[in-house]
Amino acid sequence: MPVDRRSIVAVLHALIMAGGGGTRFWPRSRQRLPKQFLQFTGDRSLLQQAFDRIEALVPSERVWVITTALQRPVVLEQLPGLPEGQVIAEPCGRDTAACIGVGAALIAAREPNAVMVAMPSDHVIEPAQEFRRTVLGALTLAEEHPDALITFGISPTFPATGYGYIQRGPELPGRQGVSAYRIQAFREKPDGETAERYLHSGQFAWNSGVFVWKARTLLETLRERQPPLHAAISRIAAAWPTDQRESVFRREFEPLSRLSIDRAVMEGCASGIVLQAPFRWDDVGSWQAIERMNPQDADGNTVLATHCGLQTKNCLIVGDPDRLIASASVENLLIVQDRDATLVADKRDEVAIKKLVEMLKAKGLERFL
Repeated sequence: MPVDRRSIVAVLHALIMAGGGGTRFWPRSRQRLPKQFLQFTGDRSLLQQAFDRIEALVPSERVWVITTALQRPVVLEQLPGLPEGQVIAEPCGRDTAACIGVGAALIAAREPNAVMVAMPSDHVIEPAQEFRRTVLGALTLAEEHPDALITFGISPTFPATGYGYIQRGPELPGRQGVSAYRIQAFREKPDGETAERYLHSGQFAWNSGVFVWKARTLLETLRERQPPLHAAISRIAAAWPTDQRESVFRREFEPLSRLSIDRAVMEGCASGIVLQAPFRWDDVGSWQAIERMNPQDADGNTVLATHCGLQTKNCLIVGDPDRLIASASVENLLIVQDRDATLVADKRDEVAIKKLVEMLKAKGLERFL
C-alpha cells in the first residue's frame, strides 16, 4: 500500500544542532556568537537558513534546537517564532550521539510514531526545495523501512581529506526522484591518496551529517548498541516534565563520553540507507569554505574587506568594511580582521587556528574568544 504523504509529514519533527563553537572561524566566530549565528550568504544567519529550509515541511511547534546555555538567548533572538520550551541548552558538549539521543527521547515522548530529521545548523545547502525533496524521500523510506537509519550523502567534487565518506552498497528503489542505496561502510577522513581513490571510484559520498529515522528506532538502536547512553537519556526524558529537569539533565549528561552519532549507531549498521543528495552542500567547516562560496580576483584572492594589495596572490582577506587591510608581497595567507582581533596565518594550515585558540586560553586571553 502506498504511503500517504500527508499522514507521514504530520509526524515529522526537526532537530537542529546549534551548539558548536566554530573555533576554526576565529576571530569572526566567538564563544557568544559562533559561526552558526553569522551571515555568510544572504542576510540570514546559517541557523536561520537551516530553520527556513525545513519550515515549509515542519511547523515551528515541531522544530527543536539543541544548543548551549551561553548561546540559547541568541537562538531565541534569531528564531523568535520557536517555542521557548523547544530550545534546549545542553549542560556541556558531548558530541552528536548524546545531542540527537536526547532530542529523539523528547520527540518520542510527545509523538511515539514521530519521524525526525536531525541536521546541523551551520551548513550551506542550496537550493532549499531540493533539500526538502530529499527529506520527503527519506520520510517515505522511513515509513516503508521502519528499522532504517537514513543519512544523506553528497557527491564529492574534489578529493577532500576533511570529510568522512560513505561507501554505497546495493541500490534500492528511490523516492521523490532521489536515488537510495544500502550503506556498505563508513570511512574516516582519508589521506590525500585515499581521497583521490574514493573520488574516482564513483562508489563514495561525503557524509553530510543529516539523518532521518523514526525516533523510536534510534532509541532502540541506542538501547542495543550504547546501553549506558540510552539509560541516561531515558532518565533525562522521564524527568523532563518535572521540577527535577535541570538537575537530572546535568547529573546524567555530564558523565557521558563524547561520541558521534556515526560511531554510536551508523557504523556497522545493517539497516543503514544513504540517499544521494541532489542539492549543493558545504559544511562551512573552515575559512577555505569562504573561497568556495565567493569569486576570486585576477590574482586568485578572495576579498571580503576594504583592501589595498601589492603583489598579493592567492590570499583570503576578510575584514570590517570601515577598516583598511593593506598587504604587499605575500601569497597563500589568511588575513582576518574582526573587531579587537586580527589573524594572519598560512591559508593551507587552518588546523593551526584551533591550536591558536587553545593557546589564547592558556595565556589567559579568553576575552578575545
